[in-house]
Amino acid sequence: MPRIHRSTVSQDRTGRRKRTALTTAAVTLSVLAVGSPVASATLDDEAPAASALATRGKAYIETRLLFGTERPDGGPAVTDRQFMAFIDEEVTPRFPNGLTVQDGRGQWRDSRGVIERERSYELILLYPASEARVRDDRIERIRDAYEKAYAQDSVARIEERTTADF
Repeated sequence: MPRIHRSTVSQDRTGRRKRTALTTAAVTLSVLAVGSPVASATLDDEAPAASALATRGKAYIETRLLFGTERPDGGPAVTDRQFMAFIDEEVTPRFPNGLTVQDGRGQWRDSRGVIERERSYELILLYPASEARVRDDRIERIRDAYEKAYAQDSVARIEERTTADF
């Protein structure tokens, strides 16, 4: 894994020199990858204790949905305009507090065993863990609506527990 190391020297209020080192790791994400991307930073004596980091933010669920745009039935690909209309009609009413949409390129093996490559969208939803049960039904309705509207074999769903602070 490529790493970038950066080190700077500065002075604190007493005029003592201190060194700050930052390390970041480049991570390749893949739909088929297992595990979580990791990045770390070392700030010498200024690093907060692990227990302090664990208490920052509240418990959230991050759900990512992966939408393909090619139709297995041979129909025309889903356009940006169609996808954004789908977001407006099906997703925003169920998640009005916010969401993120990213463009992507994906590949997967379809129900006939053929490797399909296509333009795709990733929808990221972040919501309090305490609302997971209520949100589950809303997410499944979104997946079902897209599969029916655009003759899709499936919409992938990925979930992770996390913390968030706004």
